[in-house]
Amino acid sequence: MSLTAPAATAILTGLAEQPGKGKQWDDQLHDLRDLYTQFVVSSVLGLSAFLTFCILRPKWTELYAARRRQRNAASRLPELPNTMFGWIPVLHRITDQEVLQSAGLDAYVFLSFFKFAIRFLLAVFIFAVAIILPLHYKYTGQYGVPGWDNVPGNDTMIAENDKPVTDPGYLWIYVLFAYVFSGLAIHMLLQETNTIIRTRQTYLGNQTSTTDRTIRLSGIPHDLSTEEQIKDFVEGLRVGKVESITVCRKWRELDELIDERMKVIRDLERAWTKHLGYKRPKSDGNTLPLTNQQSHDEDNERSGLLSGSEHDNAMDYSSERPKFRLWYGPFKLRYRMIDAIDYFEEKLRRIDEHIQNAREKEYPTTEIAFVTMESIAASQMLVQAILDPHPNQMFARLAPAPADVIWKNTYLSRTRRMAQSWSITIAIGFLTVFWSVLLLPIASLLDLETLRKLVPQLAEFLEEHVLLKSLVQTGLPTLAFSLLTVAVPYVYEWLSNNQGMVSRGDVELSIISKNFFFSFFNLFLLFTVFGTASGFYGFWENLRDAFKDSTTIAFALAKSLEGLAPFYINLLILQGLGLFPFRLLEFGSVALYPFQFLSARTPREYAELATPPKFSYGFSIPQTILILVICVVYSVFPSSWLICLFGLIYFTVGKFIYKYQLLYAMDHQQHSTGRAWPMICNRVFVGLLIHQLAMIGVLALRRAITRSLLLVPLLGFTVWFSYWFGRTYEPLMKFIALKSINRDQPGGDDISPSPSSNFSPPSGLDRDSLPIRIGGHDLELRLKKYVNPSLIVPLHDAWLPGRTPTPGNGASAFEAHQTPNV
Repeated sequence: MSLTAPAATAILTGLAEQPGKGKQWDDQLHDLRDLYTQFVVSSVLGLSAFLTFCILRPKWTELYAARRRQRNAASRLPELPNTMFGWIPVLHRITDQEVLQSAGLDAYVFLSFFKFAIRFLLAVFIFAVAIILPLHYKYTGQYGVPGWDNVPGNDTMIAENDKPVTDPGYLWIYVLFAYVFSGLAIHMLLQETNTIIRTRQTYLGNQTSTTDRTIRLSGIPHDLSTEEQIKDFVEGLRVGKVESITVCRKWRELDELIDERMKVIRDLERAWTKHLGYKRPKSDGNTLPLTNQQSHDEDNERSGLLSGSEHDNAMDYSSERPKFRLWYGPFKLRYRMIDAIDYFEEKLRRIDEHIQNAREKEYPTTEIAFVTMESIAASQMLVQAILDPHPNQMFARLAPAPADVIWKNTYLSRTRRMAQSWSITIAIGFLTVFWSVLLLPIASLLDLETLRKLVPQLAEFLEEHVLLKSLVQTGLPTLAFSLLTVAVPYVYEWLSNNQGMVSRGDVELSIISKNFFFSFFNLFLLFTVFGTASGFYGFWENLRDAFKDSTTIAFALAKSLEGLAPFYINLLILQGLGLFPFRLLEFGSVALYPFQFLSARTPREYAELATPPKFSYGFSIPQTILILVICVVYSVFPSSWLICLFGLIYFTVGKFIYKYQLLYAMDHQQHSTGRAWPMICNRVFVGLLIHQLAMIGVLALRRAITRSLLLVPLLGFTVWFSYWFGRTYEPLMKFIALKSINRDQPGGDDISPSPSSNFSPPSGLDRDSLPIRIGGHDLELRLKKYVNPSLIVPLHDAWLPGRTPTPGNGASAFEAHQTPNV
């Protein structure tokens, strides 16, 4: 769930505020989003979702335990009991080491962020309840609870908007706790970072995979375009021996043929299945209707085209041979009906011939090569050194896993990749402004005063019908903005995939960065800093003033943050108690399953129904960071204890739910070896800077100029520390220290793989054994060498019901380990 509906209502109605009318969204939050109502509704929603999951979990194991059933690494995890709540303590007892071994460094780092957030918010909550809340109540009479502080007749309350408290003793809490919480966050962040670095260095230092011994060379000059020349160059550096080299070539023609073959073979399978007939699998009542249709026996998965066994799943020629409409002639205006099976079989035969010929052709080289060294130490020395005295030549970088390489992007020149990268960056800048501008006309048009000018009859009608007026002013903006915010992350995902990056892990990190920027800038900073604007033109006046004078941001933060506290409290309640438990149910997969099941026809398509849902860090990490930033920013305000309490609930519930999904339910194949942690830390530093700016603004508004100036050194220190952190810690999150490498690690097949062994069966969490992806589909083939899959992937025959496997062209060498693919 994204920050859609709650953010939409507050942003759009807040921006549409008119002079003299007060904050319309404030009234709505108090009337329609009362704290108690929100808490009860969210609790009921979350509890019902959780209980539903507990009931369905042992029944729908193909969905809710998909990863453990299909991934060898997850099979090491303890079996969860089938009782209603017995699985909870078993999941809780799974250690960080077990998470690391079964789910990898990315999952370990992601859950470590939740652990850090829980520790930090618990400390802030204790300070808030013990010290900050009593001081706020003493000087302002505020509890920090929406509704309590604005009760008529509360004589102890001092309306802060009318008469800001300027008592020196009271104002010192903004200075003191800004230092305390900033120092606490940095201290805990360093503690967690040191733990992650030790774990990462030990984990990777004991690896013997091909990935850890391989570097990616880019900027290769034309005079070093062959494997022998590159080998002589690298070994001439005297850092180690080269084991193998793969020079990337422009294989685009071959890739297109393989993709076309995938489409043709699926068409052929559909035609044969339509002719033979195929009984849809039946459910036993305890599972989704995908548990029984495909046994996990490999023979069923490799069923091919030859024999006539297993007739229980196939009906003998239940219909006539299907026909295919073949268009021909000028402008393809004429057609004739031909036998579909014969047509696709002939087309498949011709494509196979083209593929065989294309594999024997010589292709021009690119400026990228993958160089596998005989030792991890040699590869690490190369990636941490400057190899060539000429600029823009022979750059050594860490190589992604063989199956993680996006081969089509290796064909691009450096100039083309840089042009794509900068074009995407510029596009994101325009989109950021576009999202902001898109909201403002909607807000203005849906404001009652604007409607009165444009459509007076409609405005009068809405004034007479309070419920309909509320629907128009809150429901329609929510719907409009929800549609936008649901689509935006997918837009950024598409942009990241077209940025020319060579690995899927880098694409995932790029998605994290872009989605956080959208969430932080458009859903938090823009709303908070400029949300007090009175209408469309007031917004642009605030924006213009902010560019003229940076102190405008601090003043705007101070003015609006406390007024927005009810909104953020409701947001945390809804996200933590109401929506998070729904993640367990995997509504997306459940909702799409009936359509996928009804559209499936062939054994391959039924088998693909059992594929575990994909977990994307790029969609999950940005939202959790934003929630922590909100809690940090509010850590000294009167409502800090309540926001930190629900923030604590959010991260506690989230850690539990994500732990289950990452270990048992969902698949996550892009392994960046924990490189998301520096990105998380940098964005926490941004949250600290916003918090400090807000404190400076609060003090300046109360004319405590001296105290506000005392926070300027803290602001400067945070900026310097973030720079120092990047220079000191980020290299340790990117490289393997030479001292961490276990040089006594015994050799094995992974150290020196046989040249004829290009694929390996899945075995534990091995980055060399990730599934390759061709034609938009994950295959069961596991690459363990740096070679374009299009060059070596077996050309299997069609996978049909009731037939035993027959390897196609080139499949004999891999028959023992493969399932049908293309």
